[in-house]
Amino acid sequence: MSAPAAMPPIYITYMNRLDIEALAITDDEILAAIEGSLATQGRGEAVIEPRMHLEPKAANGHFNVLRGALGGEIDAAGVKVVGDFVENYKIGLPSELAVLTLFDRFNGSPKAILDASGITDMRTGAVTAIGAKYLARKGSKVLGHVGARGTAYWNVRLLDHLFDFDEIRVHSRRPESRDGFAAKLSADLGKRVIATPDWRSCVEGADIVVEASRLDRPEPMLKTDWIKKGAFVVPYGTMSAVEFSLTDIMSKLVVDDWGQCKGGKFGSLRAHVEAGKLSEATLHAEMGQIVAGLKPGRENDDETILFWHRGLSLSDIALGHAMLEKGKRLGIGQRLRFA
Repeated sequence: MSAPAAMPPIYITYMNRLDIEALAITDDEILAAIEGSLATQGRGEAVIEPRMHLEPKAANGHFNVLRGALGGEIDAAGVKVVGDFVENYKIGLPSELAVLTLFDRFNGSPKAILDASGITDMRTGAVTAIGAKYLARKGSKVLGHVGARGTAYWNVRLLDHLFDFDEIRVHSRRPESRDGFAAKLSADLGKRVIATPDWRSCVEGADIVVEASRLDRPEPMLKTDWIKKGAFVVPYGTMSAVEFSLTDIMSKLVVDDWGQCKGGKFGSLRAHVEAGKLSEATLHAEMGQIVAGLKPGRENDDETILFWHRGLSLSDIALGHAMLEKGKRLGIGQRLRFA
């Protein structure tokens, strides 16, 4: 009997934070990767499982574990583990630190390990922006954004990339946070960004409203009366900050993945799911179905539309894959022997 063939060597690519920064990935590259992954999901060419949570009970935070696989042009599976520790600013760390692992979808061999802290921020901002591309009014010119840490920067940057707003308002609980955030955005976007003293002056009458607050417990800070007819509203804080009546004024309710939105203990519309205000019956579509052309997006300017995204592993995988491919072209990243 002949001896079994020797296993071929397996190599993985490791990309740290400095490598990710060296890629200098553009806004258009980010948006293209995320829009493509949403279309793949909408066509049923992906597998996604609801995120899992691990609460270490050692601090004010938890870990999210996201898993999925993308077919189509990408053909990759992945798992991301991301911490969400809201008081990290006190020790000079971002609230979210993450690692993404990519695998061969057909044989399970590992392909890459990437610092995913920046990926998390970029892909979340891109999902917000792609949602607005299909669901906000084309002439939207005023953005109201609550929240100044984590994913907030990429929400505003990528939304402005698509809409070129006349007015951008931002708010967060701490004055130093919102003032610093507004200053950074003003410098990077080349336009004035207004730091508002409260929620109402930030979001009332805005064409696009994004709620990315960092509350310790659910509290109805975003009032339904402040939302103008025809607005596009994106609430996605871990703890609910919206008034219970918010869904009552919506023409369409859209989510990124109903499977993960309908379960778990966290999320801005958790109470609405539990009360039946958001259900299979009231849900208009998943975002991927709209991007893939299977369900309509915005159909007229009078529609007031809500988009709740919990965060897709598929977005992490798609953006990680795009970074991996760009790194290969540019010679960025470290090749490590795995087996």
